[in-house]
Amino acid sequence: MQKTVLVVDDERDIVDLIGYNLKKEGYAVLGALDGKGALEEVKHRPNLILLDIMIPEPNGLEVLKEIKSNPDTAKIPVVFLTAKGTDIDEVLGLELGADDYIIKPISIPKLIARIKHVLRRYEVQDQRYKHSAIIKAGAIEINPSQHIVWIDGKEVFFPRKEFNILLYLCERAGHLVNRETLLNDVWGTEVRVVERTVDVHIRKIRERLGPHAVYIETVKGVGYKIRVSQ
Repeated sequence: MQKTVLVVDDERDIVDLIGYNLKKEGYAVLGALDGKGALEEVKHRPNLILLDIMIPEPNGLEVLKEIKSNPDTAKIPVVFLTAKGTDIDEVLGLELGADDYIIKPISIPKLIARIKHVLRRYEVQDQRYKHSAIIKAGAIEINPSQHIVWIDGKEVFFPRKEFNILLYLCERAGHLVNRETLLNDVWGTEVRVVERTVDVHIRKIRERLGPHAVYIETVKGVGYKIRVSQ
């Protein structure tokens, strides 16, 4: 099935150039020049969003927050393509749930390769869990194929990145997972992610777990593990 990429940039020439090359690769393309337009196009459920940060209101970071806070769109991968190249910007983008952070300028072949990498990683994850059984860790139950988490029998929404981290840890309940392994297996080796990004996502997961946050144990300086019993 043909995949659709939403390209969001405030420069029409960039949207047209990237769109033209994506179409040559067989993708369908949607375009938007500002945050408002991006959120309208997201309603069409593209397979991936290529998003600039410095777009008219709402800006790219705010658009990402909106996408990841909505259960209907939270599973869509988002890749930042931006001229904002500081480490602070990159860390913030990844902490908010972006799947990759690409700094302009970048060649079209390299950009398309990064897009394909993210889409392929999502396909592998979805295929892997297509027929998976429910995974349980104490009061936590996860349906990997349906992207559903229950806490004490009540469904709790988790954005995709937080969901993937929780699932990864619960599959290895009782075993220590170091940050580097978590970074490589959840984000992929193609994406430069700092350890702080993992810590921020763990904090968000704990907030969603509420009183069961104690299930996630921190091993200082090493990583995390799910307690076998609370």
